[in-house]
Amino acid sequence: MDYHLLREFADSWFLIFLFVFFIGVFLWVFRPGARKTYEDTSAIPFRNEDKPASSEASGSRRTPQE
Repeated sequence: MDYHLLREFADSWFLIFLFVFFIGVFLWVFRPGARKTYEDTSAIPFRNEDKPASSEASGSRRTPQE
């Protein structure tokens, strides 16, 4: 392939593709109803603020040590 052909493609069509992709991601992040999902996810570190989670709540099983 010729460098100038690739350069022309990158300057025109790929720029348009990246712009459309950016707008799509922007609309997906700020879609209606997404705020609750993001708020719930951002609160994960603070769920067990008073005491550590129990082994049943965390989903891990402890094996007896020999």
